[in-house]
Amino acid sequence: DVQLQASGGGLVQAGGSLRLSCAASGITFEQHTIGWIRQAPGKEREDVSAICNSDGATYYADSVKHRATISNDNAKNTVYLQLDSLKPEDTAVYYCAAISGSAMDWLVTARGGYDFDYWGQGTQVTVSS
Repeated sequence: DVQLQASGGGLVQAGGSLRLSCAASGITFEQHTIGWIRQAPGKEREDVSAICNSDGATYYADSVKHRATISNDNAKNTVYLQLDSLKPEDTAVYYCAAISGSAMDWLVTARGGYDFDYWGQGTQVTVSS
């Protein structure tokens, strides 16, 4: 049974930090790229960040670049997203999503609106002014 469990969201004041986690099970972790998609009310989904677990290649959207750090832990089959200097516009539900392929494959899937291989439940990030 494939599961992606997102956690770590919460309410934080602008300028604060959060660490999101995506724990994967039921997949060959090293053969997937796992990343984060966010969805805010009235807005289209946005790709945020991703990491390829085989070669370590990473991607960051311009909106979070220099404020986010994505990492992985193969022993725990978990991907982390550290978000710093949070802004109210970061408020959204953050979903983790996986694809069997490269970081580029993940990005093409995200930007093209295609189906990821696996989705997790979302974790709410709310940033107050």
